[in-house]
Amino acid sequence: MSETIKQTITMLEMLPDQEQSLALEIVKRLVLAWDPDFTKLTPEERRRLEAAENGEYLDLESIEWNTIDSD
Repeated sequence: MSETIKQTITMLEMLPDQEQSLALEIVKRLVLAWDPDFTKLTPEERRRLEAAENGEYLDLESIEWNTIDSD
């Protein structure tokens, strides 16, 4: 986890619940604007994909299947 994400989480935890919900909606909109079809890869996903393409074993247990919250 990057330092920016850690700082963002810390700051979000300071907010009241209602404001946390608003911040979450803003983040969701930012992500959708950046990748509307959820087709872009994070750096870690890119590394794993390239490893798999090069014949390296990819353990299914290491895949986070439910990483997107649909709330």
